[in-house]
Amino acid sequence: MNSSHKHKNAISITKGAGLSSSAGKKALHQLKKKRQYSVKEYLEGILNGNRIILSQAITLIESALPGHRNMAQEIIEKCLPYSGKSLRIGITGVPGAGKSSFIEALGTMLASEGRRIAVLAIDPTSERSKGSILGDKTRMENLAAYQHAFIRPSPSAGTLGGVARKTRETIFLCEAAGFDTIFIETVGVGQSETAVHSMVDFFLLLMLAGAGDELQGIKRGIIEMADMVAITKADGTNTRKAEQAMAAYNSALHLFPAAESGWMPRVLTCSAYQKTGIKMIWELITEYKAFTVKNGYFSKKRKKQSLYWMYETIDQNLKENFYHTTDIKSLAARYEKEVLDDKISSFMAARLLLEKYYSGKTV
Repeated sequence: MNSSHKHKNAISITKGAGLSSSAGKKALHQLKKKRQYSVKEYLEGILNGNRIILSQAITLIESALPGHRNMAQEIIEKCLPYSGKSLRIGITGVPGAGKSSFIEALGTMLASEGRRIAVLAIDPTSERSKGSILGDKTRMENLAAYQHAFIRPSPSAGTLGGVARKTRETIFLCEAAGFDTIFIETVGVGQSETAVHSMVDFFLLLMLAGAGDELQGIKRGIIEMADMVAITKADGTNTRKAEQAMAAYNSALHLFPAAESGWMPRVLTCSAYQKTGIKMIWELITEYKAFTVKNGYFSKKRKKQSLYWMYETIDQNLKENFYHTTDIKSLAARYEKEVLDDKISSFMAARLLLEKYYSGKTV
């Protein structure tokens, strides 16, 4: 079997599975072992839309090895001049709202019109839940069938801050590879919505109707972040409930303070199964982009996000450096025992650990 044929096999394995199956990972691992690319080769491959090389570059970003991280940062810096041209859409929602089904319905519609679609996920809980996100990705078979669609699960473990930072870095690579529409999906709950909001242009909240008091289904802060609320599964006997939920959300949104963007969030109903309401949602997303580009908020928001991630990266690196310092590791175990035995307070233990950490640093 020649090299070209092996590459085709690897592509066929990873394409339908969204690079999420064990077979796909094994194929990428084998290719990686046989061929080590330089930063220049990674850049050329990404700019040429080579999805195998793009996937390997993302793997470098996700790696915790210092050598991999250093190379990943070089690749990101080289890709930055070619990034920034996509529309970044964050999608979150209550459990069971059908996020994956919705993304596939919208993504398939856009891919059929010639747009290049990338789907990324933020899943800081997958280590605990044993990776359910992988199953969600493999169900996007219709979208994965398009040559210009790329589906990438999040890292299988890590803190929210680390996973989110890697997802933001992955966005730049996908943009450099020519993907013009990027969906970032939250899989975990809680602070992951805030992380996604800090890296997207448009934030879409998916909600279910008929699951009790809809307004209690998700935190108010998340609703306030939304640029649009879509009531999903509005089909069959659930259509009437979806319309009632839409009216309830419309009333609630008018009570919130005006958004900084000047945009009034809209509420729509849709059905990924019947493909209804999907086109209208996309039309409103494009209307939002035109509106915010015209009033200057679009670029202003991206600049604020860049500053946010500068400081977020500093915070994350300081935290990692602290816990990976050899002296701190050994002392932390000792102070943990003393705190549990009530021999020392939590605050004093933290102070002593920090003093030890800073004593070994040159200012």
